Amino acid sequence: MSAYAKLGRDSSARKALFRDLATDLIINERIETTEAKAKELRSVVEKMVTLGKRGDLHARRQAAQFIRKETADEENGQDAVQKLFDDIAPRYEDRQGGYTRVLKLGPRRGDASEMAIIEFV
Repeated sequence: MSAYAKLGRDSSARKALFRDLATDLIINERIETTEAKAKELRSVVEKMVTLGKRGDLHARRQAAQFIRKETADEENGQDAVQKLFDDIAPRYEDRQGGYTRVLKLGPRRGDASEMAIIEFV
């Protein structure tokens, strides 16, 4: 058994998928995806929040390497990395992990894939 779900993709496509999903989760704080993707995304986002809690320049650059540069907030021009470090990470300052939850929704109508919502606690 492998240590992670391959999700039917090669490594570069899988990394790109998780970069997009992690960025969207940080911007929207709640996304709907398949259950397998949500469970794998959980570990990626937990590591990003841990970097955000560290808060130093090196952690910010490590997070910026992974998270896409998309605008999170239109009125003040805040991007996803800034939102992670300024808004999301301070919420979990006294929490040791477990920053996200996965809620199961049931099968998707088109192909019966199990769907889930992943959100910040």
